[in-house]
Amino acid sequence: MFQKVLIANRGEIAVRITKTLQEMGIRVVCIYSDADEKSLHVEYADEAYPLCGNSPKETYLNIEKIIDIARGTGVDGIHPGYGFLSENSKFAQACLDANITFIGPSPSVIKSMGDKILAKKAMSEVNVPVIPGWSGDITNIEELKNAASKIGYPVLIKARAGGGGKGMRVVQSSSELEYAIESASREANNAFGDNRVFLEKYIVNPRHIEFQIFGDNHGNVIHLFERECSIQRRHQKIIEESPSTALTPELRKKMGEAAVRAGKAIGYVNAGTVEFILDKDKNFYFLEVNTRLQVEHPVTESIIHGDLVKAQILVAMGKKLTLIQSDIEQDGHAIECRIYAEDPKNNFLPSTGVLEVYREPNGPGIRVDSGVKEGSLVSVHYDPMLAKLITYSKSRNAAIEKMLWALNHYQILGVTTNVSFLYDVINHSAFRSGDLDTHFLEKFDVHDSVKVRESKDLACAISALLVNNHNGVVKDKEIVNGKDAACTVSNPWSQMGSWRMI
Repeated sequence: MFQKVLIANRGEIAVRITKTLQEMGIRVVCIYSDADEKSLHVEYADEAYPLCGNSPKETYLNIEKIIDIARGTGVDGIHPGYGFLSENSKFAQACLDANITFIGPSPSVIKSMGDKILAKKAMSEVNVPVIPGWSGDITNIEELKNAASKIGYPVLIKARAGGGGKGMRVVQSSSELEYAIESASREANNAFGDNRVFLEKYIVNPRHIEFQIFGDNHGNVIHLFERECSIQRRHQKIIEESPSTALTPELRKKMGEAAVRAGKAIGYVNAGTVEFILDKDKNFYFLEVNTRLQVEHPVTESIIHGDLVKAQILVAMGKKLTLIQSDIEQDGHAIECRIYAEDPKNNFLPSTGVLEVYREPNGPGIRVDSGVKEGSLVSVHYDPMLAKLITYSKSRNAAIEKMLWALNHYQILGVTTNVSFLYDVINHSAFRSGDLDTHFLEKFDVHDSVKVRESKDLACAISALLVNNHNGVVKDKEIVNGKDAACTVSNPWSQMGSWRMI
């Protein structure tokens, strides 16, 4: 049993992991940059230690600093969350070298799945469908052009060592290929320190379907069904749901079995995701394996009524999975929206500042995984995601209506957010009908209706701010209207004038 675990991350995922660890009776050690000193994940932790600095390289990507803190605090395990070092095989190995359990797959699995070419080869060997492609000497332009012609245009250039849209280009013809290769290779090198790229057949208007898998140290691998992640901006997911409207029971079974074969083939342990793309003819192809907990894991937790982080901890402690595949069922429908501090009308540029008002929606079937609170500073240093909003109901239509209500009651003032934009995507007729693909935001204009809601959003936010500044509200322990805040807690008896009970 773990006694103490360090979370090598920040923001909402650090808060979310902390809650499960503490519910299991495990003490939590957190780390923080200078900008995050007063962050919510620091407030929740049992122990907190500074990393000194602000840039990711000197803080949350600094393996040496993190391992030193872990050793000094005597932790049993390290949970990497997602992003940062979560898929870094060197970090996983450093944990093992320090005799600390890395809560995730083995370093060798992380390394092999981090190389897209090796991953595709491993999948092909176990009959998991892969997209036709080519890899080789990218300086040999004639060979490249011949390979692209055989694959058939359009082709997709992808970075061999990374993801998230970095080093990715769609090429429509031979005349574009050389420049696109040079550009993609340069971007890949800047993002991942590896300039290698490869070619794949570009699937037109695909859907992005991923399967959550889970393995233990006893050879068991199961899947926990799919998530539809087709609503994307710049190759980044912004809305996820489960079940997918595209899958029949037969196709779901086929894809789930392929995901489990993939996991068993590489000896996968802990939580992971096998990602596929689905074409218009319902053919699916392997995309990649994400060797970590996904941002959108609450969608799966909602429909299976489980806790994936708890399962991660138990598997890392050597426990066997308690469920077999036939035990697991999908129940109901869940949708997740990622709440970002960004301006949809200004090319989604990040927005920074202090959250003067922060009011989360709440109610049955509404979940908010947040890394901020009122008064939090949204800085320039890290990803601008503030929170994840998840709704659950027995049907997709009901989950959509609940999401619309929740977005309409999410009040944030101090930074510009994408809340109204998300509302309009969810409310779009194409989304409601399940007409989704990865080019949804290019095909459908959802910006015009954002403007219609701005005045209402602003009015709600200003109203909340006025209430917040009323002398009946406490902000920590500051002085409000010349009185000690401890004496001005919102109290109906102090607001009633001469009224008294008789």
